[in-house]
Amino acid sequence: MLDCVIIGGGPAGLNAALVMGRAGRKTILFDEDKPRNRVTQESHGFITQDGVKPSEFKKRARTDVQKYPSVSIKEERVEIIEKASGVFRIQTKGGTDYMAKKVLLATGLRDVLPEIPGIQNVYGTSIFSCPFCDGWEMRGKALAVIAENERAFHMGKLLSNWSGDVMVFTNGYQVLDEERDILARQHVTVVKEKIEDLKSKGGKLTSIRLQNGQEIKREAGIVVTDLVQSAPFAEQLGCEITPNGGIKVDSFGRTTVEGVYACGDTSLSTPSQLVIAAAEGNKAAAGVIMDLVEAAFHLEA
Repeated sequence: MLDCVIIGGGPAGLNAALVMGRAGRKTILFDEDKPRNRVTQESHGFITQDGVKPSEFKKRARTDVQKYPSVSIKEERVEIIEKASGVFRIQTKGGTDYMAKKVLLATGLRDVLPEIPGIQNVYGTSIFSCPFCDGWEMRGKALAVIAENERAFHMGKLLSNWSGDVMVFTNGYQVLDEERDILARQHVTVVKEKIEDLKSKGGKLTSIRLQNGQEIKREAGIVVTDLVQSAPFAEQLGCEITPNGGIKVDSFGRTTVEGVYACGDTSLSTPSQLVIAAAEGNKAAAGVIMDLVEAAFHLEA
């Protein structure tokens, strides 16, 4: 019987595994190795790790985790998680079953890009999803915000922190009205016409061509993606989901289902940054350990 199974080997899951290991708790981390940030060249905003390549970060993190003998990492896909009589059965794609007292979901999110020709050629190289992660590298350039929903207003304002030349492209969607004038006061232009395609060279955005034939030079920018859960386990286990599609958790990662925890981007409550995901993994693992200890004292009583 395992103390805990962690699903997901990103910064949240790996930091959780590190905390579990340092508590001597028998844990398996399952990692399918399909990270959300696989298109990212560098990660930023994490003190001592600023500019690290995600692959290098993961390599270092695994080395840290593997120092602790109670934790193992398996590169397998989990297919089924079932709860019965207070314990969890975890079945992998290969058909192997594991039993665990606790399950920690660190499965993250999946970005759904707008259906715009050419966007795949620049996503992760000159078009990004987080200005806090990549704004410094884009500073002072001619920037675009591509957003098809009401988040266009927020992102247009935010990106102006890094450049005085920001244009918001809503791709034909009428999502800005009076906000358009508010943005204009700070020299942020709104373009409502539908986008024909994104022009680029070697992964670098060069211009945005509209369906009306106009071509606007841009060098980089932000795209507002739709975010969906990468795995169905929370809903399958009966965890409450928030209105924005995140997993509802308390301050220590406890979901509304006893024994199930979640951390990282899955809650959809904070910016998607390496340092925040790692910190949430730390807290969720602490929650698991505290609950295991309390359960042991309860049994003795």
